[in-house]
Amino acid sequence: MSESIREVNDTDFEQVVLRSDKPVLVDFWAAWCAPCRVLAPTVEAVAAKRAEAARVVKLDVDRNPLASARYRVQAIPTLILFSNGQEVERLLGAVSEAEIERRIDQHIRADLN
Repeated sequence: MSESIREVNDTDFEQVVLRSDKPVLVDFWAAWCAPCRVLAPTVEAVAAKRAEAARVVKLDVDRNPLASARYRVQAIPTLILFSNGQEVERLLGAVSEAEIERRIDQHIRADLN
């Protein structure tokens, strides 16, 4: 995993994600999920490019059922963008790097205004 990405769990989800002063993209994934493994390099690239303005974290749905249930994650990979403690975007499946960046950038600009 990239040094730009932090692993979160049910215990620290609120502190790391919901109380963040920056937008946070959460990658809900599982080790057995082939599409998750395909998406991982894209998520890592986004994390590296947006490290100054946003955080990117990963949450293993098998090990952390509470956060997965709370946000009704029913399919993986699911990417959820949080801003000011609220879900603001949800992306399902294989999403392009450009699309992820576009969604994050919308909320970075909104936070600056």
